[in-house]
Amino acid sequence: MTGLLLDDQLCFKLYAASRAVTRGYKPMLDELGLTYPQYLAMLVLWEWQATAPEQPTVKALGERLMLDSGTLTPLLKRIEQLGLVVRRRAVHDEREVHLSLSPQGLALRDQAAVLRERLICASGLDLNQLQPLQQGLEHLLAQLTARA
Repeated sequence: MTGLLLDDQLCFKLYAASRAVTRGYKPMLDELGLTYPQYLAMLVLWEWQATAPEQPTVKALGERLMLDSGTLTPLLKRIEQLGLVVRRRAVHDEREVHLSLSPQGLALRDQAAVLRERLICASGLDLNQLQPLQQGLEHLLAQLTARA
C-alpha cells in the first residue's frame, strides 16, 4: 500500500510546487496585467527577440510551450487585445500565423525582468539551491517527452 500514499507521489509534489510557484508570481503578474500562461508566452516572445526561430509562428510557440493551438489561440488573442503582440497570417499560407511583439510588448520586458529574482527573494531560497532542482526537472522532462 506504500505506493499509493499521496506523499510518495512525485506527480503530486510537482503539481503542488507548480501551483505554489504560480501563486507566488500572481501578485507580480497582476501588476503587469498578465496571467501566468500569458507570461510564459511573453517570455518566449522576448527570448525570440534575441534569437528568433526561422518562423516565429503560433505553431512554433505552441511547441516551445508544449501547448496545443486550442489552448494557445485564446491566450494569444487576449495578449493581442492588450496590445502586446501582433498576429499576422502568412501570405503564402493563411493557416500559418506569424507573431511579433508590439512596442508595448517589447517595453513590458523591462518590467518583467525582475520577477524571477523577486520570487526567489520572497521564497528565501538561493540560486545555488535552485540550480540542481532545475537541472533535475529538465532531465525528467526530457526523459518523459522522449518516451511519449
